[in-house]
Amino acid sequence: MFLSLDFLTLPLLAAAALVFLSVLAGVVSARVGFSFLLVFLTVGILAGEDGPGGFVFNDFRLSFWVGNVALAVILLDGGLRTDLTTFRTGLRPSLVLATVGVVVCTGITATAAWALLDLSWPLALLVGAIVGSTDAAAVFSLLKSSGVKLNERVAATLEIESGMNDPMAVYLTLTFIAVALAAMAGETESITALSVVRSLVEQFGYGTIAGLASGFGLAGLLKRLGRGTDGGGGIRALLIVSGGLAVFAGTTWFGGSGFLAVYLMGMITGNRARRQVRTSLSAMDGYAWLAQAGMFLLLGLLVNPTELLRTIWPALGVSAVLMLVARPISVWLCLAPFRFNRYEMTFISWVGLRGAVPIVLAVFPVMAGVQGAQTFFNVAFVVVLTSLLLQGSTIAWAARRTHVALPDLDDTEHARLVFGDFVMDASTPLEDLCGFYGLPVPAESNVSVGQWLRYELHRPPVVGDAAQLGKAEVSVREMNANRITRVGIKLG
Repeated sequence: MFLSLDFLTLPLLAAAALVFLSVLAGVVSARVGFSFLLVFLTVGILAGEDGPGGFVFNDFRLSFWVGNVALAVILLDGGLRTDLTTFRTGLRPSLVLATVGVVVCTGITATAAWALLDLSWPLALLVGAIVGSTDAAAVFSLLKSSGVKLNERVAATLEIESGMNDPMAVYLTLTFIAVALAAMAGETESITALSVVRSLVEQFGYGTIAGLASGFGLAGLLKRLGRGTDGGGGIRALLIVSGGLAVFAGTTWFGGSGFLAVYLMGMITGNRARRQVRTSLSAMDGYAWLAQAGMFLLLGLLVNPTELLRTIWPALGVSAVLMLVARPISVWLCLAPFRFNRYEMTFISWVGLRGAVPIVLAVFPVMAGVQGAQTFFNVAFVVVLTSLLLQGSTIAWAARRTHVALPDLDDTEHARLVFGDFVMDASTPLEDLCGFYGLPVPAESNVSVGQWLRYELHRPPVVGDAAQLGKAEVSVREMNANRITRVGIKLG
């Protein structure tokens, strides 16, 4: 009698086949503009109990564990790729969007959930918190695969926001779960404003301290190990991932925000040990994609389409309010003080991508035993599907329509459409420019064209920024660090 290995081979065969088919379908679908992540979710649904696969899976505990680990890996990878120079234009608006923006988005979406799902206010606010933040996995991967180059201000704001708003969403979700459970037990007096503020300070404070300390420590360790040849970038990537997961788990266990800690750790490490990290990025990309594939497949398996259809119309209503009302209002309120133009704010409003984070957060109330938690999960899933389908597949189109996509300078025809027909050194005296093209001379004419343009913008300049000078449009064509080096002139 031989030992049967069916317990190993059959689950492994099923898992490997699912991933293989998902990746294959993703490669094909990406050519027509659909998201890889949407394909993973769809394959998971089809393999589930209501699909052709017929596989019954309802292990929320495993999905919760895998989802959190996967998000930690994705945020670590995103942090490693975040260049601190982008903070020049993206840090302050991103921080406001990741905090105030999430709160505003949560409140408006909660109003829609209260009206459409007939929920009490604590539960409606919980729904708003679950879907209130953008998703790092979706933003990082879809911006990368969209094929468009965004101006630095927009790209930095979107990427830093998506990496930093998860802690606020997690905090709000846990807070409203506590409020909902207290309301169910008739103990609402146990939740005080002081306890809420203390929890916020603890999570963000411990997360920031742990992230910065571990980032500097890991960067120093990588420098001491040197670039070397033993094991190459793969072994260093394994060292970084294991260290990141340890920091995530330790910070969370201690009461801090593990998501914030692991993102800051990656960012500090990636910038302070750039040469050592660079060779590991390819392996890190593989870890991040594996994390996304496993997470989206498992979350797709959790969905019961028959149950989903019972709340499909209210859920679509919540999704519509989130995409068309809540996100735009929060973006315009948060970014207008930073002098973002209307095209940039319109694009950032539309690319408020929702991905795995809302689905993972929707598992929190299921694990906590909140009444009606399955409904929250279904709503989150509909929000994610519509976001990936409508917003994720139109990133390139939206970038072109809102004029935030930058041309390749080698593409002369496209570059002329954006920057104009004439190129000039930014150090040219403004008086000479105005005299040559017959333009009105501004009062501050004793400066260079680059200096004048910087004054007119009233914000840190990026390539693609422009200001009107009489009948001409003067735009930033090239930069060196923070200095404008060449400008484009578009007449008429």
